[in-house]
Amino acid sequence: MSDRYFDLRLSSTYQGEENKVDELNVEVLADNKWETLDLSIRSPGFLQFVNALFSCQHLYMRTNSAERNLLLDSATGELHVQTDEDWHIKVATIIFNAKLKSGSPTQDDIDYITDRMTHCPVSSNLPDHINISNSVKFET
Repeated sequence: MSDRYFDLRLSSTYQGEENKVDELNVEVLADNKWETLDLSIRSPGFLQFVNALFSCQHLYMRTNSAERNLLLDSATGELHVQTDEDWHIKVATIIFNAKLKSGSPTQDDIDYITDRMTHCPVSSNLPDHINISNSVKFET
């Protein structure tokens, strides 16, 4: 058997000084095409787990941006997860590109936000040997 791959993407708009989600769309790559992620009781458990990681990272990105007075207009995000044949996560990559309503991020702000993202409850419960990387880019 070989490795397994999971790819999710999101687009979101925000409101208020706390970057609360106004609209959110999450898609999953299935059979080489993007489909709306519609979780239900029948959704595969591992896909729910992968989405929980993505959702947690998104929450920490937007709330810690607000904490740094970076108000978001919209954002796109990508999550790429690679597992071994036994479903053990080997690599997780999270990328966010955010359009600002206001604020001017410094490198210190970006470093703070990406560090905080590693402390979201889902991420902090993953084993230490997993290669997790995240990034946030801002545009005005």
